[in-house]
Amino acid sequence: MVMSENVDLPPAADATEALAEVEEQMMELAAHVRGAIREAATSIDPALQPFGLKILRMLRRCGPTHASALAESMDVDRSVISRQARLLEELGLLELAADPADGRARFLAATPLAIEKMSAAPGGDKSFIHARLAGWPEADLHEFAQLLKRLNSST
Repeated sequence: MVMSENVDLPPAADATEALAEVEEQMMELAAHVRGAIREAATSIDPALQPFGLKILRMLRRCGPTHASALAESMDVDRSVISRQARLLEELGLLELAADPADGRARFLAATPLAIEKMSAAPGGDKSFIHARLAGWPEADLHEFAQLLKRLNSST
């Protein structure tokens, strides 16, 4: 009779309980992030939707971008970007510029007003996650990043 080398594995019930705990903590984190995004969007403009703020943050980080590239990187339909772009433009937070390489295409860009308002929002340029993790030791941050990478690459 061959004995299993896996004597250190927890019983199935313990693993199920641990997975439920991880799932609960992930849902709580997601709720905190959604709330922080909602609060930041509202502080910029009461009419600004959280997804509009995500667009502005991406434009601030990446610079002027085609709507199609933005849609692809945010994994949404281009029509979603178009609707949000119209609202952002009405709020004075986004401007459209012609692409010099293709006059039919337009670049979306955050306006100076948008950049100013994002900087003045609660937490400034720091995201909820950044604010929560800023005091963590560097080694913990690297380990956490690796665990998240492992989670995100699991399919």
